[in-house]
Amino acid sequence: MNEQSAISKLVGLLTRLPGVGRKTAERLAYYILKEEGAFGQSLARAILEVKERIRFCSICGNLTEQDPCAICRNTQRNRKLVCVVEEAKDIWSIERIGTYDGVYHVLMGALSPLDGIGPEKLRVQELLARVKADAVEEVIIATDPNVEGDATALYLSRLLKPLSVQVTRIASGLPVGGDLEYADSLTLSRAIMGRRALD
Repeated sequence: MNEQSAISKLVGLLTRLPGVGRKTAERLAYYILKEEGAFGQSLARAILEVKERIRFCSICGNLTEQDPCAICRNTQRNRKLVCVVEEAKDIWSIERIGTYDGVYHVLMGALSPLDGIGPEKLRVQELLARVKADAVEEVIIATDPNVEGDATALYLSRLLKPLSVQVTRIASGLPVGGDLEYADSLTLSRAIMGRRALD
């Protein structure tokens, strides 16, 4: 493989990352190439290590090196309160506000019929089983405030109501169409504190 095709391959792979277009991928590739020392090797090793060592928690679906994850192992957390999020990265966003003491459940996405994502592709049955087994009192639905997130919240609410559990939705302090990942701590804190019941 010649040098140009190696660079093209790297650029092509970088464009597969979310939010990285062709120009950004080219800048990143050239930065990696010109960086002194073993930066490129360290980056490659870090990627391989994270792929080898990180897995999903068998209880909540969080990313972890040790199963179950630290949150699920923590006996101080309120297991009667479950916050449902779309992706594991959303847990970090809520944890950083420091006011939530319950546990989590990661759906691994949101309902999106146009993208072929139905309930069977999400961790919905695992959620229902947890609610029953742990006698959960409240489920906070913290899906993103967009069409897919709202549809997922409504779907979950309908499934959970017959289980005699209180179902709430985080308050709309978050911008419509936004992602939890980019919300600031104060906005997220107010959204959690101002959650409301879903009908």
